[in-house]
This record gives sequence, structure tokens and C-alpha cells, in this order.
Amino acid sequence: MGQLSIAAQDGIKAAALGKPGRLTIDLSAMRRNYSKVSAIVRPAHATAVVKANAYGLGAIPVSRALYEEGCRHFFVAQYEEADDLRPALPGDAQIFILNGLQPGNERACAQNGIIPVLNSLDQLKLWADAARRSRHVLKAVLQFDTGMSRLGFPQNEQVLLAETLQDYWNVEILFVMSHLASADESESEQNGLQLEELNRITRKFPNLPICFANSGGVFLGEDYHASLVRPGIAVYGGAPTAGTPNPMEPVVTLEVAVVQTRSVPAGTRVGYGGVHMTTSTRRLATLGAGYADGLPRSLSDRGAVYYGDLRLPIVGRVSMDSMTIDVTEVPEGALRLGSLVEVVGPHQTLEDVAEAANTISYEILTRLGDRYHREYR
Repeated sequence: MGQLSIAAQDGIKAAALGKPGRLTIDLSAMRRNYSKVSAIVRPAHATAVVKANAYGLGAIPVSRALYEEGCRHFFVAQYEEADDLRPALPGDAQIFILNGLQPGNERACAQNGIIPVLNSLDQLKLWADAARRSRHVLKAVLQFDTGMSRLGFPQNEQVLLAETLQDYWNVEILFVMSHLASADESESEQNGLQLEELNRITRKFPNLPICFANSGGVFLGEDYHASLVRPGIAVYGGAPTAGTPNPMEPVVTLEVAVVQTRSVPAGTRVGYGGVHMTTSTRRLATLGAGYADGLPRSLSDRGAVYYGDLRLPIVGRVSMDSMTIDVTEVPEGALRLGSLVEVVGPHQTLEDVAEAANTISYEILTRLGDRYHREYR
């Protein structure tokens, strides 16, 4: 038997660990992305959104790397995420919970020095009660709905909120925030409307820093930067603005291992439902990852992977743990058990995969499962 290629050897190493492929996270590129955002928004400060396990890339190693790059504010979505992250970061790192707290989490949150984003009068009251019981002043952030109708104090509660805050001396508000709904569409009129609404709100709550821009908002201009910005996808290498060249460095490479190859004649049905039928003799390869590993079923007969510069289409339906590609154009014998093919990398961006799957890059990243062999560089 001839000597295996380096790619095949690497794939076999991943397979030996019981893994279907290799997910590489370039922490240095991620740090440069964060540094680039920081430079764009200066004198405002850049925080980091590390919810959903840092968009699937690992909240603890990602947050530690960003801390080393100077980040001191980290946003998660749920209390459990903050509780897991808190021991991994130095004490001067502040962790914020975007969804606020569900009833019953207040005591643990206060004891661990985690800061909730308050979205409603109910959450404010529960946090103030926790402060009273603990006999400490507890920090919080106020989020306002400026037109997304998702989270935050609505317009009809703002007067009551201002009055209520006067009675809650034991809650220290660090800053106010809102979230842009269309920041990735730089020409959307909704961006300007939300900025106008936030400016109106902050006149009612003066002398508080403002946190507004997400990844797309960073590139809308300094009017959106305020005191703090909250980049997420841009830090992880995703395109912050649709329809324009991506200014961020790629962070993620995903390669999946070949499980089996075969040649089939014309008229052969491929995959569940037999929805794909070959029209000529083809060589096929089965890959050891599927929708349980974050490769959407919607890639069926639409998406592709790469081997070198060769685009290899996905044929038939993506299964839970595998999918089939057409490798007819690859020199015979080049792909074998353990060989790796590129899903995300130099030839295919996150946005390319997302477009083929009829979704967004956020979903592709956050769905990447734990079964891949992960390498942090």
C-alpha cells in the first residue's frame, strides 16, 4: 500500500479519536478581528458576545483569548452560560446576561458577581428584591426596545421605569442598551429610526453610557458606536454586512473525513428517498458527518465540499451522521478512508455554506456539534 497523504493521515488521527472530522479555530485571527473592531470604534470600547458557547467555538478558550486582547465585557444569553464562564475569567471581567434572569436565579447571580440585563419591570423588581435581601447594591443594565419588538422595556413602560428606579437605590445601572434589527443591511431605514428612538430614550435616562452597535452596527458609523459596541459574528470571522466584501479574517476551518468510496452505474439512487439518481457512471464518497454535526439537511443536492480546488457536490439527502458527495472529478485513489475534505475554509466561506443551506452564517456556526476534533491555534 502506498504512503497516505498528509490530509489522509490527519483524518485518520481524527477518526482514531472517534471524530468525524476536524474543526480548527484560529484564536490569533479572532484576536486580530477583535482588535480591528476596537480600533474602528475608539474611543468607544468593544465588548464581546460569547453566547451559545461563543457561537459554537468554545466560550472558555474564546473568552480567555479575548481577555488577553483587552476585552473586559462579555455577553451571554442565559444564566447557566454565565455561571460556567465566571470561574474561567479574572475578577475584573464583567459578564452580562442578555436575556436577564428567570425567577429563582437572582441569588446565585448576585453571589457570583454576574450582571443581568433587565428587560422588564418584573425583572427589575426581582433584582431589587435580591439586592435588598443581600444588603448590597447590585449592578444591572437596562435594555430598551427601539423597534425590534423582542427584548427590552417598551415605550409605554418608560415613564413608570424612570419613577420606579428612584425607589430602587440598591440597583446600580451601569449603562443602557438596545439592539439593531437590520444592521447587516447598511441601507435599511430601520437603522436610523432605531438610533432616533434610542437618542430619545437616553434623554429620559441621562448620564448613563450607551451600548448599541452589534457587528453590523460597528460599520454603520460613529453615530452608532456610543460608549460600548457588542460585536459577535465579526469577531468570529463572519461578514458583518451583507452584499459587501468581508473585512474580517476567517477564524474557522471545518474538514470532514471520508468513510467509504464507491463507483456506481447510471440509474443508481443515492440517499434517503432515492431523490437523487445518477445519469452516468459516477464515483461517490460518503462523509462521516451530517445534520447532527451541524451540516443542515437543506444542503441536500445543493451544497458542496472541496478537495483542493475541486468542488465536489453533495448528492442526495444529508443524513443524520453522514452525507454523500460526487468525487468523479478527483483522481482515482486520491480519496480513501480517513481523507479530509473542506466544508469551510479557503475555498468556501461560512457565508457560502449558509447561502447553499438557505440560512445565515450564525446558524451554521452555532450548530457545529461536539463530535468534531477541535484544534485551537
